[in-house]
Amino acid sequence: MKKFTKLALVSSLAISANAMAMQAMDDASLGATTGQDGLNIGIGISKIEIDKVFVHDNDGMGAAGYKELQADGVTLVDKTSGAGAIYIKGNGISKLVGGVETNVVKDKGIVIGANYDNGGAYLLPSRNLADLVIDSDAGNGNPFINIAAKVSGLDINIGEIGVVGSAAKPGATATSIRRGGTGTENAILSGLSVKTGPMTANIQLGAAPQGAMVKLSAAMIGGLEIKDLGILDNSTLGKTVVPAALSPTGANINTTAAGEIFIESIKLTDANSKDLTLNQSISVMGKSAANNGFIRIVSTSGAHDNYVAGIHLGSRDAASIGDVEVQGMQTYFSPAAGVYVPGAIITIAGH
Repeated sequence: MKKFTKLALVSSLAISANAMAMQAMDDASLGATTGQDGLNIGIGISKIEIDKVFVHDNDGMGAAGYKELQADGVTLVDKTSGAGAIYIKGNGISKLVGGVETNVVKDKGIVIGANYDNGGAYLLPSRNLADLVIDSDAGNGNPFINIAAKVSGLDINIGEIGVVGSAAKPGATATSIRRGGTGTENAILSGLSVKTGPMTANIQLGAAPQGAMVKLSAAMIGGLEIKDLGILDNSTLGKTVVPAALSPTGANINTTAAGEIFIESIKLTDANSKDLTLNQSISVMGKSAANNGFIRIVSTSGAHDNYVAGIHLGSRDAASIGDVEVQGMQTYFSPAAGVYVPGAIITIAGH
């Protein structure tokens, strides 16, 4: 990698809420330390908190719209009204243990920290949240930057996810860049938590001789676990469950909260294992005669076991119907008719 004169910066930050150290090193020092030229970056952030997230769809459903047929069986009424947004915010659910609030997303939309379970078994040896090794290469005439990334086990907590009307874009005289939402909020998920083990990824920018921009290849120690997943149905809020004629009070008994399917835990591992193998290739496909481009994710990670524990129907306080276990699930994709390759291809694109 081309020499940097006193510009190479290595961040050596311990995972601690109150301890952070940063030291600048030139490229010669890096070479002496690692055995080669390049740039090493250690990211020692101990926690990331985000109040709210909005993803704005500026034209709503656009020309397609959603038209509702009226009682006359003829008239169609357009039920769409422009920009809407997916939002993430604190779910407002209080969980007190010994009088101490334990729900980290009660007032925050997203909280990401290190996974300290099992005495730190899921942390990187450096105790950094992530370690990066960056090199540039001539690539035999097709140069590229190679970024080798190691990510510590993470404890990811997400609050309420829902939909809301988008507020107006900030004008020239606005005092901030915040846009946010306006009007009724309809929650879709009441929240979830995800625990991961350590992961590695290799990213190549410029040319990508590895065959994709991002290559994930690792064994996630301890597998992947999603906890406290709540799926909400706002259409049932305020609905009558016992009519007045049958009610002991002589009045309708209505729901006071949205219906919820609540799942205590979802665990995903390799078949007959406690760990989860990651083999994914992520490519950004450019514009072509077929479309304007998209992201393609190809996964070839093998068969998986899945265990869903504590399924509650109606509300999280309802009795559990039990657990569901799926063993050895394998998906396939077809690169040609009649050909089945173990794995999956996922594409993500705008309309």
